[in-house]
Amino acid sequence: MKQLLLSLVGLILSLTPVLAEGYQVNAQGQKQIGMGHTGTALLLGPSSIHFNPGALSFLEGKYMFSGGVSGVISQNTFVKRQPSLYSAESDNPVGTPFSVYGAMRINEKLVVGIGANSPYGNSLVWGDDWDGRYLIQDLALQAIFVQPTVSYAITPKISVGGGPVAVFGAVELNKALPLQSESGDGQVTLEGSTVAYGYNVGLFLKLTPELSFGVNYRSEVNVEMEEGDATFSVPESMRGNFPEGNTFSAALPMPANLTFGLGWQASDKLLLAFDLQHVGWSAYKELNFDFEQNTAALQDSENPRNFENSMIYRIGAEYKALESLKVRAGVYYDETPIPADYLTPETPGTNKTGISTGLSYALNSKLSLDASLLYITGEEREDGYAPLDFYGTYNTSAWLPGLGISYTF
Repeated sequence: MKQLLLSLVGLILSLTPVLAEGYQVNAQGQKQIGMGHTGTALLLGPSSIHFNPGALSFLEGKYMFSGGVSGVISQNTFVKRQPSLYSAESDNPVGTPFSVYGAMRINEKLVVGIGANSPYGNSLVWGDDWDGRYLIQDLALQAIFVQPTVSYAITPKISVGGGPVAVFGAVELNKALPLQSESGDGQVTLEGSTVAYGYNVGLFLKLTPELSFGVNYRSEVNVEMEEGDATFSVPESMRGNFPEGNTFSAALPMPANLTFGLGWQASDKLLLAFDLQHVGWSAYKELNFDFEQNTAALQDSENPRNFENSMIYRIGAEYKALESLKVRAGVYYDETPIPADYLTPETPGTNKTGISTGLSYALNSKLSLDASLLYITGEEREDGYAPLDFYGTYNTSAWLPGLGISYTF
């Protein structure tokens, strides 16, 4: 029973990091992706609703629209700690994070808008029979962020903006249960949906005609799941330990993000950007679970996580190659917040480097096509999850091709 209880704890813990670091996809604007996902101090269209709402009022045009979608083609490999020779590779479906933004100018100082994006829309599949099946077999996660926004230019050089954020999320996770019975493993599915709230505010400064500065703060969002479904498939003789119709409740913080950005129009053709992003992962200290129906094998639990604050360093460039063509490139370095002995196959978190490129082609004075390509590679990490003594070496990588459109009139 102790092994079974630990396995269940590991299952529920796996719900959290996927929402947090492991599959937090940086794909909230095709132009920004091409520049290393910089944008805090840039005027790249209504996607500023996400990157810095303060910049929105300095955009040109009466009506502004942009939208896009990326494909996430990810791969994870695992080699179990010696003396084992076991290895595995995930078979993840393609994720499709999207973003849509629209804005309208009310007067020369005031702009209103609304944006929606899906920064947590990925999936992970290790398979039913892999060696870590008691931690996870597969997971599907969907989350949509919706943000109405107001931006106001206080002076010709200073503007502010912000708005509330509503998060609509759903998750389904499957794993095996080590029942040690003649019938083999059991199966459990955790699934549920929730709505949570936060806010996004920003300040934009035109320091000189060539130099801009931006600050963006996206608040911590406390995600609370009530009455999530816990469904167990076990032999008849063990069903008393896993009541039908059981539910669970849990709460966790999605960390605050504070980003500082600089934009420099180095020449008529060359635009450079630098963003420094602080992610407040230290808010994620523990995770508590409350099951509606408890048994000897299924108890409420308190679980330390002890994540650490992390930094993301971003550099990007845009070059006007032709009157109708702009090309982009960028790079970023993303520190993992996951400390030693808390690394799980649900979130094989490592320090990651992202390398990107992109372009925009103007079909006419109002409409342009946008494209981006981002490659993410994680540093090899030899670590594991101490509560279940599951250690090994992880490698992660992903390709994110993307397409979008921008329309202003």
